[in-house]
Amino acid sequence: MVSGTVGSLVAAVAIWLIPFSTAGLFWTLVAVTIVGVWSGSRVERLVGVKDPGVIVIDEVAGMMLSVLLVPRTIWTLLAGFVLFRIFDIVKPFPAHRSQSLGGGIGVMIDDLIAGLYALILLMIGVRLLG
Repeated sequence: MVSGTVGSLVAAVAIWLIPFSTAGLFWTLVAVTIVGVWSGSRVERLVGVKDPGVIVIDEVAGMMLSVLLVPRTIWTLLAGFVLFRIFDIVKPFPAHRSQSLGGGIGVMIDDLIAGLYALILLMIGVRLLG
């Protein structure tokens, strides 16, 4: 859980510091996801453990997705971080079930689902408060 929080926090800071456009963040998310699926499979094979804690690229992808379609202010990044971490830890349906998928897909998909849930709530919040 600590490595996931650190990975998500590093991603949030990078998103804050790098002036991504929405399209730029989207394509970076696609690239991170592809690399994550590939590297997640390799690390699982090397370590011999399913979704080991040393893999944090999945948290990076989930954090990126959680703020993809909202204005990236300090407040939306903070809210996206908190919401993403909650959903990543709780793993609501189908995130928990998706972990049974093999290899890098299984590593990445639960965090992408958590990021999607966070994004939906964040978009609702921005709409209601903005």
